[in-house]
Amino acid sequence: MSTELRRLRNYIGGEFKDAADGRTTEVVNPATGEAYATAPLSGQADVDAAMAAAAEAFPGWRDTTPAERQKALLKIADAFEERAEELIAAEVENTGKPVGLTRSEEIPPMVDQIRFFAGAARMLEGRSAGEYMEGLTSIVRREPVGVCAQVAPWNYPMMMAVWKFAPAIAAGNTVVLKPSDTTPASTVLIAEIIGSIVPKGVFNVICGDRETGRMMVEHETPAMASITGSVRAGIQVAESASKDVKRVHLELGGKAPVVVFEDTDIAKAVEDISVAGYFNAGQDCTAATRVLVHESIHDEFVSALAKAASETKTGQPDDEDVLFGPLNNPNQLKQVEGFIDRLPAHARVEAGGKRVGDKGYFYAPTVVSGLKQTDEIIQKEVFGPVITVQSFSDEEQAVEWANGVEYALASSVWTKDHGRAMRMSKKLDFGCVWINTHIPLVAEMPHGGFKKSGYGKDLSGYGFEDYTRIKHVMTSLEA
Repeated sequence: MSTELRRLRNYIGGEFKDAADGRTTEVVNPATGEAYATAPLSGQADVDAAMAAAAEAFPGWRDTTPAERQKALLKIADAFEERAEELIAAEVENTGKPVGLTRSEEIPPMVDQIRFFAGAARMLEGRSAGEYMEGLTSIVRREPVGVCAQVAPWNYPMMMAVWKFAPAIAAGNTVVLKPSDTTPASTVLIAEIIGSIVPKGVFNVICGDRETGRMMVEHETPAMASITGSVRAGIQVAESASKDVKRVHLELGGKAPVVVFEDTDIAKAVEDISVAGYFNAGQDCTAATRVLVHESIHDEFVSALAKAASETKTGQPDDEDVLFGPLNNPNQLKQVEGFIDRLPAHARVEAGGKRVGDKGYFYAPTVVSGLKQTDEIIQKEVFGPVITVQSFSDEEQAVEWANGVEYALASSVWTKDHGRAMRMSKKLDFGCVWINTHIPLVAEMPHGGFKKSGYGKDLSGYGFEDYTRIKHVMTSLEA
């Protein structure tokens, strides 16, 4: 007996629509491995329609007052709270995440972030006016950039959608947002919520695959392209956008070093690092995946971390005892398995290292030690519940190895020595350095990396400014 799949639709110009040519893809729940919905596989006609709707809406939204945009965003935040259970249900189906953790760890920060950008909407100010040349007054205007093409990832579909649309809309831009082809459900629901609050065309959602995303970025209408995704995808977006000099905002991969010195409280560090490494099945660009521990406490630390991994549970979304759910899709499961299968002979799997069950895409919390700096699993992003451990001898070596990867998004230092912590925070080449903690984020502080982790900032006033452009206006004091 077959079950009819739910039909998801694009949201363009205030209306829900199928793809113009009727093409669809199946959407699979990663906790079961079974399809639960279909989504449009949008093509050029759909991209054209969404961009036209956003372009038509832009002048009116640009000219609204900051107070009006703030009011709209505050209404959106309230609506997210009111419909939280619907959003949670859609996200859990999208991702297989634990229901309780989605409720406690995603809805509150999302609502807070929307409200932060509602406040930022009223901070579109330039420098004070002044006469820098006799008889002439200069002022600086901050203006929205225009239509923004945005591509969100599958690891945090709801929250990354917020990080995209909230600053863009707050600054007076209009948006065409594409969720990942594996996780469109919560974004389509977000479109329904936002569409009831803002004018039609301000916020548009089109579903599709990589080709759909390419069409969006290469389209002549957007003034800006923003993507959260892999390094490969970011490079392609930057190349495509360069053809007509679009502004680009990239939040890409990570390989966060976690530098643990000999004076650290091992029990506390292991507890915090294991959560920061395994939360969301390690599918987080800032995850605590690459531990560098001082040689004097290496064996004790590895033993404690392996024990913590063996006690960490993965399982179905309604199980209240699990820390994380499945990997997002079969390709991601295959990628994680491949890293473990290809481990060099000198590596040791201290815990995990295997798939869990035969239903869904679950993988055991894993610890791998005995690794060298040049090993693949040290240099490349696994994006799974795998924590590696290396042993370092001194601060200089710790810095060299921590910085010795192509990513530069996040890092952490664990020590009781304040001077050492400050030295490390200066020397670590990462967009964020946590000290004696790992992974907390707040709306007021910027999130973004260097090197192949991309450029541009999410969250904070810096993230807001990324969605604005600066104009100099000079006027003569004489009529």
